[in-house]
Amino acid sequence: MALLGLFAGIRLLRFVLRIIVLVVMAAVVYVGVTAAQVWLTGRHYDPHPAQAIVVMGAAQYDGSPSPDLRARLDEALLLWRQHLAPLIAVTGSKQPGDQYTEAQAGATYLELHGVPAADVLEAGGRDSWSNLADAAPLLTARHATDVLLVTDPFHEDRSLAIATDVGLHASPTPTQTSPIRGWSVVPYYAKEAVGVALGRIIGFDHLTAIRRDLG
Repeated sequence: MALLGLFAGIRLLRFVLRIIVLVVMAAVVYVGVTAAQVWLTGRHYDPHPAQAIVVMGAAQYDGSPSPDLRARLDEALLLWRQHLAPLIAVTGSKQPGDQYTEAQAGATYLELHGVPAADVLEAGGRDSWSNLADAAPLLTARHATDVLLVTDPFHEDRSLAIATDVGLHASPTPTQTSPIRGWSVVPYYAKEAVGVALGRIIGFDHLTAIRRDLG
């Protein structure tokens, strides 16, 4: 009986290990497919007439856009000058100690380059979810829910998914001049692949809440 019990325990252990291996393999395949989708979305550039352009926030330094934010703003300017949309929404809050928000730095940059102040909307937000969640009601109030979404290529897929969740119909127009290039983009794509994979399962709003709780 003891020997039969030992064999039964071994069979159970083997079964559990097989399940674990299958789950791990499925997770690896899922993240791998998601990574491919994130990469392909970043290569998809779809400028067309829309109601507004949304610029995802990035760092600013004392009111001046960082190179990354400037590349996004320049892309928005290009689309605006092509008359593809009359309105530009800039997003982003500020870090502790900062005098200006990312949205303020973006708005000032756009206005200095010819965009009328009345055609620029500022939305706060410490992360991608809150950026778009704050921008959505401002855009809806202006009847501008069909938008061109400008960010770095690696960030485009997650931003599009969040935009859909907050009620916007967004098309990808990733900046073509991002300073993040070459092998330096690999960790960004890896991070986004994991973020998109998890966000699809638990919801991007819940994923953002977890990140905030973890600091």
